[in-house]
Amino acid sequence: WDGFTLPCVSLRALVNISLSGPSQTLAEEFAKAAGQLQKDAPAIRFGKVDVTDQKDLKKEFNIQEFPTVKFFMDGDRKNPIDCKGVREASAFITWVKRRIGPSAVLINSTDQAEAIINSEDLAVIGFFKVTMEKVFYETAREVPELPFGVTASEEVFASYGIRENTIAVFKMVGMCTVGNCAIEGMHCYLELVIHCSAYRYSGTDVEPFVLQTSVKIFDVPVENHILLFTPKSSETFNKTYEDYKSAAVEFRGKIMFILVDTDETRNGRVFEYFRITEIDVPAVRILNLTSDAKYKMPADEVTVENLQNFGHSYLDGKAKPHVSSEEIPEDWDKNPVKVLVGKNFNRVAFNKTKNVFIMFYAPWSHNCRKLLPIWDELGKKYENHENIVIAKIDFTANDIQLVMLDRYPFFRFFPAGSKNQVRSSHVENTSSGSKKFNLMIQF
Repeated sequence: WDGFTLPCVSLRALVNISLSGPSQTLAEEFAKAAGQLQKDAPAIRFGKVDVTDQKDLKKEFNIQEFPTVKFFMDGDRKNPIDCKGVREASAFITWVKRRIGPSAVLINSTDQAEAIINSEDLAVIGFFKVTMEKVFYETAREVPELPFGVTASEEVFASYGIRENTIAVFKMVGMCTVGNCAIEGMHCYLELVIHCSAYRYSGTDVEPFVLQTSVKIFDVPVENHILLFTPKSSETFNKTYEDYKSAAVEFRGKIMFILVDTDETRNGRVFEYFRITEIDVPAVRILNLTSDAKYKMPADEVTVENLQNFGHSYLDGKAKPHVSSEEIPEDWDKNPVKVLVGKNFNRVAFNKTKNVFIMFYAPWSHNCRKLLPIWDELGKKYENHENIVIAKIDFTANDIQLVMLDRYPFFRFFPAGSKNQVRSSHVENTSSGSKKFNLMIQF
């Protein structure tokens, strides 16, 4: 293993517990991608590990699900990048190439734009006049199923009637755009993923969720979406689905009903966005597309009556948004950097006597992983200051609706005694470690 990983510019490793159905299928697609990339990019090496035999590797890389795919850059064994939801050879190839090179094609002319738009049923183009949005490139890396392009060309802007920074999603049936205000409000790449609609509204009462992983449906004048998460392989699926369709009739034009098959691994990004796990299903959630607020059906059983009560409660404004939170760790305040979750966030952030500086991070983000050690240094520096708290929170696992977020990582300062005043801090990821540390101290 060491001899395989360390000399490589990058390594693609497949880790599977056995040649089960999903593992066998993925192994075949993985092999196809390896064969093609061996010709196109010989510096990339593919490998697979049977963790039923290599138990030490299973433990070292904390393999919990099978099959699992990890990507190692520049021989870095400690920080592999998880590859989730990719199951086809072509998507593997695109995912890898976007990791080691540009994740979006630079467009300099209308002809180039048209070529990208016509290459697939769905295409995404970022129109950015001045700064290139990092969240856009992060999204392009994570969604290999879709072609991504980016342009600053005045000619291309004019051709599509674009005047300001805009993300445009082109479909065979037309173009749908996400304007500048939405870009600024996106929390991370996942927020953009759900703007990349991959299915069309067909006029049926229940719309099935399909391949390209999205929750927001363009071209539908309905801002309220209800989603049923359930496996089609379940013995109770037919009964549950019939009840769901029956309830949908009453809310036609008010709430769009969507079915998400939890047997489909490519729907993983949607599970992550709604924080749905296997033990939760069947589960029902409502998403408001304007506010991005999520609502959880209080009843566990999916019946016509429970669905109707949930829908009416939401439309009448009686339902309360669902806020996810991890449990508070027993040692959350034992180290210089305090660990926050949804359940203790308000108590710590809005303390009357403490100035609180918080890092919002995502465990999968390479930039976050690089900054966490520096954040620990900052915590040690202010460990003995009674009125200063340095903290961090995994925003992918905890819903915090008090602040608008832009990209990972990001930082917010909560002055002592104020429930309204929140200051932002921006640290360029291109800065050196010492410069980032000094910028944080200055802030």
